[in-house]
Amino acid sequence: MKILRTLAALSLVLAAPGAFAADKVCKLEINSTDQMTFDKKELVVAGDCTSVELTLHHVGKMPAAAMGHNWVLTKTADAQPAANDGLSAGIANDHVKKGDPRVIAHTKIIGGGQTTSVTFPTSALQKGGAYTFFCSFPGHIALMKGTLKFG
Repeated sequence: MKILRTLAALSLVLAAPGAFAADKVCKLEINSTDQMTFDKKELVVAGDCTSVELTLHHVGKMPAAAMGHNWVLTKTADAQPAANDGLSAGIANDHVKKGDPRVIAHTKIIGGGQTTSVTFPTSALQKGGAYTFFCSFPGHIALMKGTLKFG
């Protein structure tokens, strides 16, 4: 009887793949410059990732007050409106409106030589959805934006 219970428990475990799967953190990196550019126009997140850790490096030399950069992620349709609303939020709030539900994730604003990162769950994303990342420092979205693909 004990053997039957053990076999039954083992069959349940084998029948439920992924039930005990560990979280998978996928790491992405992107650089920003004093010339108002990101070094990547597209970032891809694998469909089996449970969270994303995005690291932003500012490889320039200018300070945050003059040429600060951040990384903001929204649905594509929300990018420009979220950037517009971030203008009045100010640098103290990383030019991101507090509590903006359109913003999926964002880093703080950094200056030359600095690095920052943000981690967010992929449950906030839909496979095949249209997502845009951008810098919300005033005027930067015109040149500093790209596409994030999930799945």
